[in-house]
Amino acid sequence: MNTVTQNAADHANIEQMLGHWRQAVSDKNLHRISEHYSIDVVAFDAVGQLQFKGRDTYMAHWQACMEMCSGPTLFDMQQLHVELGQDLGFGYFICHCGGANEQGEMQSSWMRVSQCYRKQDGHWLIAHEHFSVPFDALTGQASFDLQP
Repeated sequence: MNTVTQNAADHANIEQMLGHWRQAVSDKNLHRISEHYSIDVVAFDAVGQLQFKGRDTYMAHWQACMEMCSGPTLFDMQQLHVELGQDLGFGYFICHCGGANEQGEMQSSWMRVSQCYRKQDGHWLIAHEHFSVPFDALTGQASFDLQP
């Protein structure tokens, strides 16, 4: 397979992996979510501690986040951009995420997401992830009302 063909196949594999990952998040299926991360993932999330090292630690955080929303989950990815090399790549997108609270009211916001991908044993995995919400430097408050 030449480089152009390989790159097209890798892009298709990444997009398929991210589609499966997004569906697993929407389904709140922690086992399926975890399958998309490398064992040594390092993650920076907008919620909780400064960083998470290792898949088990990060999955415990995912579980805690999913428990905050008892109802249906919203997880919509837009403006996906992916760049790939032979074994490493990165991507970024805007994510509309949230969930229903105990009263059934949907609480959501737009977030920025960056991911680094590493090809291991022929499969692309998320090796680094960063979720963030912009904030107002004057007030110190998160800007949850921003729209793409």
